[in-house]
Amino acid sequence: MAAHPSIQRWTVQNSAELYGNENWGGGHFVIGDDGKLRLELHGESGTRSVCLIDLVDELQARGLDLPVLLRFGELLDERITLLNEAFAAAIAQLGYRGEYRGIYPIKVNQQQQVVEEIARFGRRYHHGFEAGSKAELMAAMAYLDDPKAYVVCNGYKDYEFVDLALYGRMIGVQIVLVIEMPGELDLILDRARRLGVRPLLGVRIRPGTQVGGHWNGSSGERSVFGLNTAQLMDAVDRLRAEGMLDCLELLHYHLGSQIPNIRDIRSGLAEACRYYTGLVSEGARMGLLDVGGGLAVDYDGSHTNYANSCNYTLAEYCSDVVEVVMTACDDAEIPHPFILSESGRATVAYYSMLLFNILDVGRFRTHQLPEKIDEDVSELIQNLVEVERALTAKNAQECFHDLLFYRDEVRSRFVHGTVSLRERAMAEQIFWNVLARISETVDSRKFVPEELRDLDDVLTDIYYANFSVFQSLPDVWAIDQLFPIMPVHRLHERPNRQAILSDITCDCDGKIDRFIDFHDVRRSLPLHELRDGESYVLGAFLVGAYQETLGDLHNLLGDTHVVSIRHSEQGKLEFTREIAGDTVADVLSYVEYSPKELVERMRRKAERAVGAGDIDARQRRRILDAYQAGLRGYTYYEDDTDV
Repeated sequence: MAAHPSIQRWTVQNSAELYGNENWGGGHFVIGDDGKLRLELHGESGTRSVCLIDLVDELQARGLDLPVLLRFGELLDERITLLNEAFAAAIAQLGYRGEYRGIYPIKVNQQQQVVEEIARFGRRYHHGFEAGSKAELMAAMAYLDDPKAYVVCNGYKDYEFVDLALYGRMIGVQIVLVIEMPGELDLILDRARRLGVRPLLGVRIRPGTQVGGHWNGSSGERSVFGLNTAQLMDAVDRLRAEGMLDCLELLHYHLGSQIPNIRDIRSGLAEACRYYTGLVSEGARMGLLDVGGGLAVDYDGSHTNYANSCNYTLAEYCSDVVEVVMTACDDAEIPHPFILSESGRATVAYYSMLLFNILDVGRFRTHQLPEKIDEDVSELIQNLVEVERALTAKNAQECFHDLLFYRDEVRSRFVHGTVSLRERAMAEQIFWNVLARISETVDSRKFVPEELRDLDDVLTDIYYANFSVFQSLPDVWAIDQLFPIMPVHRLHERPNRQAILSDITCDCDGKIDRFIDFHDVRRSLPLHELRDGESYVLGAFLVGAYQETLGDLHNLLGDTHVVSIRHSEQGKLEFTREIAGDTVADVLSYVEYSPKELVERMRRKAERAVGAGDIDARQRRRILDAYQAGLRGYTYYEDDTDV
């Protein structure tokens, strides 16, 4: 007879199945026999391993507290390589007579280090950028030093934006000005005449294909950007009349940044190809087809067409894109264009991970009744105790109804003054204990009444985590995005608690109560019991896309520390760059406070207190020193054990 699951030996493979790191990790995250999560970096010199919890110890020894965002350049290099090599393989296998050019949309992660490393790692593949603003265009122009790579300019354009792009053309940068709104064409033609430059032009269309997923607002005929068919024909006619139709070389469309279903990708591309072949037949030069974003990241590892996953591989995506374009062009008997894709999410998602520690636990269930129930307490509390004593598997539903009735009665009488504060506290302790027992009892039944099925969700612990959802994982709050979250150590132990995560923002929305699951969305995360004097560290993974860019200053919690790490050929970790997180003074200055003025205001208040005899001069100094030290401090919880 098999042992009961609760007494079976827990192994690291059990943890791998529970947290799914082998499904969503892209081969990068493995659990060692010691229960510690390791990041594996694959390169020409072989596979190198980094233990994440040991890395935390090294960071803290250097004075960097959690939370910390880790960036590994090797992961970014590998993703760029995988994308370009997969397209190269599909082109070779299918006999495609064009080339591939990767385009990184800077908006996905605008950090200087990210842009710099993509330019460096992508140079061997002529990997370019997409810029949607003047600032992004200026960054792209500064860091891209490759005449065979493209900069695709989308977004709303004023004359300064257009002039920058045209100046870039003058110094040899392949900058494509994409016409997204009808009025832009007149502006571009006017500025091109003034500067004496023939622009490299593209048009963005609005295909009718509508896709699923969180990020589908860019798809369909109601997309806010792009030309409809009539506007497209007007642009062609205008360019022909100006003798500049040969400047039109690129067709662009965008269905969304995470398209989970490969059928939607094929459908949208097939429609776009008809626009492309039509423009060639109109006499436009063409030669560049930008298929936009959409290459998905499998955040939950389920390999399905669910919004947080995808039902295709990278190789399948590349093969399908090349095949659809080739078929359309062969049918129209026109040359195969260069294929461009703006695969930003798939490029940088793996690049970053957030590590944070748990500060405390809030618990509803104790599994213990109060040690002593006085006989003179109210009858209602005695009734609650009787529910506990009478509970069996057969009468669990009846006991549940009785439990709710007596709990509500206690609350009502408390409001009317006939139940004391101490009695209400005792009643609530008994209530949660009995509810936990009911949940455990119904788990063993074949049929569970509907009203008892979600008791585990009600009884989950609250683990208070040292980070801000709004600053570090804003998509969790904004669009219910799921990211893989798991402990980075103790994975050879059975997790014995079910928990949700609360951040330190004191906001009811600053929580994570939906987690990845291979089959569905999990309403709680299995975690380990905290140990006195021991840190408990979790990681949120695949957070490189959009999260840094979208983070705000909710509760004036600023940027976390950022550490860039490289694994040297000698097998040592090199901390190549450390960016200190925002200080309190930093975030206050972002919202228009002057730290100097704040100190001066505190100085005046303290001096008044000295004058009034409330404090002496030495106390005044200590108060001001503490205030100024607070301004210099980290906005997150800091370990004060060395203070």
